Amino acid sequence: MADSKKRRMSMLDSLSGTGNAPPAGAMMSSNRALRSARDAVDAHNVWDLDPAQIDDDRFADRLDPSDVQDLRTSIEQNGQTVPILVRRHPSEADRYLLVYGRRRLEAIKGSERTARIRALIANLDDAAALKAQVSENTGRRDLSYIERALFAYELLESQFGNQTQIAEVLNVTRSAVSMAIALAKAIDPALARAIGPAHGVGRPRWEALAKDMSAANSDQRQLCSIAKSVRNQGATQDAEKRDEVPDLDTSVVAFEAVSKHVKRQISQQRERPRANRTVPLIIGGKPVGSAKKTDGAIRLDLKNVDDGFALWLAGQAQSIVSELHDRWKRDV
Repeated sequence: MADSKKRRMSMLDSLSGTGNAPPAGAMMSSNRALRSARDAVDAHNVWDLDPAQIDDDRFADRLDPSDVQDLRTSIEQNGQTVPILVRRHPSEADRYLLVYGRRRLEAIKGSERTARIRALIANLDDAAALKAQVSENTGRRDLSYIERALFAYELLESQFGNQTQIAEVLNVTRSAVSMAIALAKAIDPALARAIGPAHGVGRPRWEALAKDMSAANSDQRQLCSIAKSVRNQGATQDAEKRDEVPDLDTSVVAFEAVSKHVKRQISQQRERPRANRTVPLIIGGKPVGSAKKTDGAIRLDLKNVDDGFALWLAGQAQSIVSELHDRWKRDV
């Protein structure tokens, strides 16, 4: 086999060799998927395509895609060394669908100095393209647990396949997919995006957060604000932690901040003094009844009051309860 052809055939294989190595089973699965994609490449040619011809309609599997400015500068200065992988559009001539290489595609689309993108064109169906996308990402840096959970849930909701088929794509067991989908239903996608991928935070800690959020009846919009604030500030670690872990992932810091806030909510609820179950009511120094707390209800008993006042109170009950509820929210 000619040296040039060998180099072309090894391009896709080389993509799985950068970054931290995944577990042996995942590596074997990744290599199989990438080799299948390589074997499907049209004549193993590298084509120069117009970036505007390429659409990216893939399922999103990253919560925190990296900025492409540095990559754009590198490509403009040194050229594009690694081709992207595309497949032909099923219904539109001279158009292509991206399989992987999103950052390279975005970098060149935004470049004023580079007009063409180097690409391999493969004959892949939807399932094979998805496997190649996941395998390429696994080869570079494994998806975090929450990214896999949300990805699995999106695949299920879009009717890509059942849990068994999704497990095959993600190279995990069906039970793992089931647990991941259950978690994705408990964590609002907006909160997950606000926190970020949080590499190193695994299933037990995410499940503990979901359980605590349910116990505290947390407002996930408030938790989103906390996570975004932590990530935007980028300096929430104390000096000791910065010395120990100078490149600590801000999404991990955001996860910890949200988790601590929810645990603090639970602690405050436990420490809050229990109200008397029966409270006497007095008007003008005279007892007129009581307010009684029972399981799931509050009962208001009024005696020896003017009928006119009782009727007025009944008519104003909604506004009075709303006002008291607002005051309670401000005091909590």
